[in-house]
Amino acid sequence: MSINKVILVGNVGKDPEVRYLDKNVAVANFPLATTERGYTMQNGTQVPERTEWHNIVVWRGLAELAEKYIRKGTQLYVEGKLQTRSWEKDGVKRYVTEIYAENVQLLGKRSDSSDSSANNSSAGHTSSPAPESESPMENIEDDLPF
Repeated sequence: MSINKVILVGNVGKDPEVRYLDKNVAVANFPLATTERGYTMQNGTQVPERTEWHNIVVWRGLAELAEKYIRKGTQLYVEGKLQTRSWEKDGVKRYVTEIYAENVQLLGKRSDSSDSSANNSSAGHTSSPAPESESPMENIEDDLPF
């Protein structure tokens, strides 16, 4: 038995790049930063804060929601799996490690001050800034097979 599961909470580094493939299938990519706090060890040694950058990939409905609601600075909860791929460019083999997200939830408020409404999380989907009386997921058709 093996498990490939990643859980991240961090901040989006730039607005998602969204592409539409054959049959109008959406895919979005964006960087997510996670930061470990710095601290001082018992002997006085300072350990600085450390930021890791993760390449996030979302497909189909999640990609469309990312296009609408995720912006640079948005705090997210991301669940998914780790995947590495490689390609060759100009005779040099290149590699990238990505998180293929299966669940994305908005946390807290967007850093963009033009929208002052809070984002509420919604299990299994990206939530959206919506009027309090209306659930952001009510009018979204779920194309997932489960």
